Amino acid sequence: MAAPAPEERLDVLTAAGDKTGVSKPRSEVHRDGDYHRAVHVWIYCESTGELLLQRRADCKDSWPGQWDISSAGHISAGDSSLSSARRELQEELGIKLPVDAFELIFVFLHECVINNGTYTNNEYNDVYLVTTLTPIPLEAFTLQESEVSAVRYMHRDEYKSCLAAESGEYVPYDVNGQYGQLFSIIEERYKDNTESRSLTLQKQISRYAPIHLEPELTTLSEGDKEALGYILKASMVIDEIFYEQVWNSNTMLRDWLKAHADSSSLDSLKWAYYSINKSPWSCLDENKAFLSTADSAVKLLTDATKPISGWKGLEYRAAFPLDKPRGANFYPADMNKMEFDLWKSGLTDKEQKDATGFFTVIKRPDALLTTSVAQSDGPNQTNTSDDLFIVPYSKEYKASLEKAAELLLEASDCSDCPSLKNLLRTKANAFLSNDYYESDIAWMELDSNIDVTIGPYETYEDGLFSYKATFEAFVGVRDDVATSQVKLFGDQLEDLEKNLPLDNIYKSDNVSAAPIRVMNLLYNSGDVKGPQTIAFNLPNDERIVNERGTSMVMLKNISEAKFKNILKPIANACIREEQKEYVDFEPYYTHIVCHECCHGIGPHSITLPGGKKSTVRMELQECHSALEEAKADIVGLWALNFLINKGLLPKSLSKSMYVSFLAGCFRSIRFGLEEAHGKGQALQFNWLYDKGAFILHSDGKFSIDFTKVEEAVESLGREIMTIQAKGDKPAAQSLLQSRATLTQPLRVALEKIEHMQVPVDIAPIFGTASKLLANN
Repeated sequence: MAAPAPEERLDVLTAAGDKTGVSKPRSEVHRDGDYHRAVHVWIYCESTGELLLQRRADCKDSWPGQWDISSAGHISAGDSSLSSARRELQEELGIKLPVDAFELIFVFLHECVINNGTYTNNEYNDVYLVTTLTPIPLEAFTLQESEVSAVRYMHRDEYKSCLAAESGEYVPYDVNGQYGQLFSIIEERYKDNTESRSLTLQKQISRYAPIHLEPELTTLSEGDKEALGYILKASMVIDEIFYEQVWNSNTMLRDWLKAHADSSSLDSLKWAYYSINKSPWSCLDENKAFLSTADSAVKLLTDATKPISGWKGLEYRAAFPLDKPRGANFYPADMNKMEFDLWKSGLTDKEQKDATGFFTVIKRPDALLTTSVAQSDGPNQTNTSDDLFIVPYSKEYKASLEKAAELLLEASDCSDCPSLKNLLRTKANAFLSNDYYESDIAWMELDSNIDVTIGPYETYEDGLFSYKATFEAFVGVRDDVATSQVKLFGDQLEDLEKNLPLDNIYKSDNVSAAPIRVMNLLYNSGDVKGPQTIAFNLPNDERIVNERGTSMVMLKNISEAKFKNILKPIANACIREEQKEYVDFEPYYTHIVCHECCHGIGPHSITLPGGKKSTVRMELQECHSALEEAKADIVGLWALNFLINKGLLPKSLSKSMYVSFLAGCFRSIRFGLEEAHGKGQALQFNWLYDKGAFILHSDGKFSIDFTKVEEAVESLGREIMTIQAKGDKPAAQSLLQSRATLTQPLRVALEKIEHMQVPVDIAPIFGTASKLLANN
């Protein structure tokens, strides 16, 4: 006689839902009333409006014989939520579905006592929705007799009514409480609101002013013109990688929306706004979803259940979460920070460095079963446990990176510029080796009429830790005159570092001059969604920053377009008449230059109180990006004043830079407080307002108090850089929570701007690049 299977163990949670590190047998968990976690999986048929219910087996120790969720079960100790949802659906109903069928719609805490006080259920339930087009034939189910005695479909309204009436046939859920979200989400998703949705999307799209970018190519040699065609094609490949990085089914949704864009005016608008955001989440609305799973791609599975004669198979909507995944597609969808930290603590130093590095993704073994990575355990894949493991970008995006590398090598062969040839060659090698050090040095040394930035750089998309870099490409034509004009700022970095409003113990002795290149943008791709960048300061690799500093690229035609179409109208709406004259392109652009330079000074590599070496990015994690953007902004203002006092900049900037900066605050905050620049700008505005440097008048317009602004700017610069130098994440969180908020003065300004219908940003149209690609 076979020995009985060991009882299932569950992770014991705190009352707040965090793991305690203790697991217990299931029976003891319910006996003792321990908090634990489970999954609920609802199957919804959109053509009939019905939910699938299961009747619980009569032998169950809780709610026997009652109608309940399509499928549900505990998350066993050490298991993940999503893998548990898939397993329960297959075990209980015989339905095997891929990850993209499951949409996590909310988390529900169920607290109750039943069975005469002998069974306490304190359960956090991850509630998933699976959306099918048509009902699954009842004969297609394979029921697990020990769990399920029957299944049936029931219209959602009828089921909701039965729950509200507390019918004894159904496991009770409070439809007027948390669990009512199930019904409200479905109802909102499927109500007939085509006209209102179209109007909303039209309004959202209108926030972006279309701008035609057609820089001249007359300075390029014939060889470089030929190289440019290959560079643009490589940049298009980079776009493909970024779509994949945002979310695991993003590419499929993009292709579906594009294919159906001509089906109706609403479908056309969906595609237009998706193309701006490169995802179903709106950048300007704090990443609120403007689409739902009901808008998503339809997939057919012929083997999800046992075969049924005459039935073609299970058609479902590829799901995506209402909330943008904080970890993007760099980590498993159901991984949280605590799980990552617990896993990381068991790694070697080398593995920890890889896990937190820029150029790796973190996966679960079950998530890789359908990918080529799972077929290999080569040297580039670090499998450190049975749960999470590390995959380098060169492996994760192998096919795309090989294609991009080939195109860059073709471009290198065509070019007759030595530094451009070297950049393209080393970047191609980096795509295949996952080592970007040499190519980043080559990028800093670029001296070419074609300016190219291509590869993984920014970490804004990683909302969990700010560890992982997204791919991007910027291709432009260098502006030699403008480049010579901004050389001053790079040359002054060392002096600026020495005089920073920061305790000397935290200042660096190894600041190098930052080369500055000015270009007119020809084409961009990858992580360029939503609001367009006007400049960037790279690389982010702390090794290179410590050894050689950084380099800066300014996009002059983008800056000009934003000033003309956005900043000037904002100033007209929000700045007092007597100070409006100070808003000018020169101080606006000069501060942009100084902002980028100031990314290269201040704390980067730091020493913690115990003597441990670290970096600001590693210590501040998700707080890093917003605080670093705020630092570059506010220290940039301080630096301009410092250079004016040294006689290196004209005194005419001393007032205009502050007024132009104030108008710029309103511009950036419109990006939303989920975005690093918007959050950092709100922090600065509120600090300066609270210090009396910014004044709101009774007419709803603003001005600068020039007697207070200099001291207020310096005090905020000191506050931010001290937090960075100490790696003080609690202080960073406190500063952002208290200051990076939408206060009443900001609301006043934003309402004025909204009333005047000022665009929030621009949407570039790459005319010259399109012609080049059409001819290649």
